[in-house]
Amino acid sequence: MQKQTTRALVVGLALLASSAAWAGTEVRFSKPDQFTDIPFNPQERDEVLKELGRHFEKLGASLPPGQTLKIDVTDVDLAGRENPSLRAGRDIRVLNGRADWPRIRLHYVLEQDGKVIRSGDAALSDMSYMSRVNRYFSDEKLRYEKLMIDDWYADTFGVKVKRQARK
Repeated sequence: MQKQTTRALVVGLALLASSAAWAGTEVRFSKPDQFTDIPFNPQERDEVLKELGRHFEKLGASLPPGQTLKIDVTDVDLAGRENPSLRAGRDIRVLNGRADWPRIRLHYVLEQDGKVIRSGDAALSDMSYMSRVNRYFSDEKLRYEKLMIDDWYADTFGVKVKRQARK
C-alpha cells in the first residue's frame, strides 16, 4: 500500500513539474461585437470564437516546453457572406470565391519562461481560399479560416501543421 502511495506521489510531482515547462496558448478576442464579419446570433458567434480559440490552442501545443503564445484577435472576417434571405433559424454563408475571402487581424507575443522572444501584429488573409487544396474536410467548421491560420503559424513559428485524422 505504501509503495502505491509513493508511486502516486512521484507521478503527481512529475506531472506538476512538467506543467511548469508545458507549452501553452492564451487566446483573447478584443471587442468581438465590432468584428467585421462574424455571426449576428450570440450563440453562433460564441461557437465561432470558441472554435477559433481551440484551433489556436491546438497549434500552440506544438511549441517547445517553456514557451507560451499569447494571441489577441482584433478582427475577424469569415470566408463568404451571410445571406439573410436564406436564413432558416441559423445564419447561412454563401461562398463565391470573389471578394469574400477570410481575414483575421491579431497581435501575438511568444514568451520563453516569461520573457518575450517574439511579438508582432499579423494581418492574415487568403484571397485564393476556394482555388487551393484544403487539407480540412468539407464539413469542417471554419475550414478556410483554419487553413489560413495554419499557414500563418507555420510561416511565423516554423512549425509544419498536420491535419488530424477524422474522428
